[in-house]
Amino acid sequence: MADLTLHLLVFLFIAAFIAGFIDSIAGGGGMITIPAMLLVGIPPLETLGTNKLQALFGSGSATLAYTRAGHIRLTEQLPMAALSLAGSMAGAFLATVLPSDVLKVALPFLLVGIALYFGFKPNIGDLDSHRRMGVFAFSATVVPMIGFYDGVFGPGAGSFFMLAFVSLAGFGVLKATAHTKLLNFGSNIGGFAVFLFYGVVLWKVGLVMGVAQFIGAQVGSRLAMKNGARIIKPLLVLTSITLAVRLMADPGHPLRLWAGW
Repeated sequence: MADLTLHLLVFLFIAAFIAGFIDSIAGGGGMITIPAMLLVGIPPLETLGTNKLQALFGSGSATLAYTRAGHIRLTEQLPMAALSLAGSMAGAFLATVLPSDVLKVALPFLLVGIALYFGFKPNIGDLDSHRRMGVFAFSATVVPMIGFYDGVFGPGAGSFFMLAFVSLAGFGVLKATAHTKLLNFGSNIGGFAVFLFYGVVLWKVGLVMGVAQFIGAQVGSRLAMKNGARIIKPLLVLTSITLAVRLMADPGHPLRLWAGW
């Protein structure tokens, strides 16, 4: 495709900043960046590949901020991030052959369920609670499964990581947010590697948006660490519902097509 004009690059820069800010706190940044890239005329496959490049900057920036503040111990969590990476690579490789209609139909309902869980469960805060799943079992099953989903489809992966950390690993909301960004970083690396192999990454666009993602994630992660569950919970609920509505509003969504809307 032809090079984008300056004003379109500025538009993508702003979209990526907002996405980085939101994603560092509650996930769901892809619901901003992917439509923005499609809107300026970037083809779908290049949009997915370029989105993984710019998302690396956002998830990496947030991971760095949370690690520096002591919310992530990298030496303990790197194996989990590696499993997320491997799952994402498998998902990305299979993305072209697996039917996505089932995922598209189920995802809005899953996201609304996540919003209801965080919105109405009163004892979710910043303190850790009872762990319902062992570290090994959690790392070997839940982490690569969500990583796989991030590679094969993507939207809402951060929300699923958050739900898993809080409900199964017993993490407090802030700790879950920090570890979600680390595993998102791993899954972004895996997906990006596959799209790079297929040559569908637009470097100029991805790097411009990546700078904005980095800055937005720094601002968002600092705000999350300062306010904890007080800001993370409502933003997670709002992001999950917004993403569900955004997916259902897509004219190409299978439910809309089946219902003749």
